[in-house]
Amino acid sequence: MTNGSRQLHLNLFILASGHHEAAWRHPASTPERMFEPEFYGDLARTAEAAAFDAVFLADIPKLDDNIAFNAAGLLDPLVTLATIAMATERIGLIATAWTTYTHPWALARSLASLDHLSRGRAAWNIVTTDSAAAARNFGLDANPDTATRYQRAEEYVDAVLRLWDSWADDPIQLDRTTGRYVDPSRIHQPGVRTKHVQVAGALTTPQPPQGYPVLVQAGSSNHGRAFAATYAEAIFTAQQHIEDAQAFYTDVKTQATAFGRRPEHLKILPGLSPIIGGTEEEALRLQTELNELTVPAFGLIQLKDFAYVDLDHLDLDERVPEEAFAGAGNVTDNNKAAPRCTPTSSVARSRPCASCCTSWPARADTRCSRARPSRSPTTCSTGSRTEPPTAST
Repeated sequence: MTNGSRQLHLNLFILASGHHEAAWRHPASTPERMFEPEFYGDLARTAEAAAFDAVFLADIPKLDDNIAFNAAGLLDPLVTLATIAMATERIGLIATAWTTYTHPWALARSLASLDHLSRGRAAWNIVTTDSAAAARNFGLDANPDTATRYQRAEEYVDAVLRLWDSWADDPIQLDRTTGRYVDPSRIHQPGVRTKHVQVAGALTTPQPPQGYPVLVQAGSSNHGRAFAATYAEAIFTAQQHIEDAQAFYTDVKTQATAFGRRPEHLKILPGLSPIIGGTEEEALRLQTELNELTVPAFGLIQLKDFAYVDLDHLDLDERVPEEAFAGAGNVTDNNKAAPRCTPTSSVARSRPCASCCTSWPARADTRCSRARPSRSPTTCSTGSRTEPPTAST
């Protein structure tokens, strides 16, 4: 790569049932394989052969209310990615894990273990999770408010970084002559005690091969963007219009600079949901087939879950009223990322409720395209960082 050139990063977002709500119903799909280890290995090897940087697994710790119409069930991302690591050689492994319901010591060890078992390919998609049902699954009466969740997340990530540093680079001596296995002076006690997080001792797992697994974040709200600008090395986002994408990019990069970071060390990963065919006509036909398999009742539940909007009172042929999304905000000023993307794609076009339900499954930008030959594989992984993530003080 010549000086001044830029590298395109491609990542595979694996959603076993498909990113279109009706993908599992299409005759060409194989939903019966979504709990088989070979299924994930096959997908990851295909992405690796196509020179993708990483595979990404999302997660939420609750069973959705809309399971009647969707392929329900998720495997644990860390366990699944450990399986993928054994089936691949180079591709990065991005696991989603929550800061609100777990303890940093346990998660730091799991991610360090994945980094060792994959020879330095692990990454952590940091989420706080805004779900009352998820909170109840972990014994909480309610979810903490947004500010509290992100304050805990900051303390949590700082604790994880200190835990990964609790083993120095070279504490293991393996001196068979003296019988000395490790130099205890090279292992440190983090001693973290903050408002939301307390951690005393070092990990039982040596320092990860990368030093720190790569930090990824997917929040687009005001709190989420500030958090990403502070900690993340890559941000997943899904904008519906190029102007919104440019505004998001500028905002996050500006915040990163204000926090003392080099903006080029923060990569923006826009979400795309391509529908691919041998020709554009074939791709459009596949899109039509998928949309015809959708269930409007499922779309309405999706809108409640992701856009916090209840449209049950509307007839499916009625236009979606603009006031349904009052207060959604815009790309650089919003309290929740999901609702602000919906008005631009439904209300602005004065679309009927049924159309809104059909188009909602592809929350990333959806495009139809004809297939193109893939380029020769090259070595790709999440890779080592050129600087550690730094927080403002």
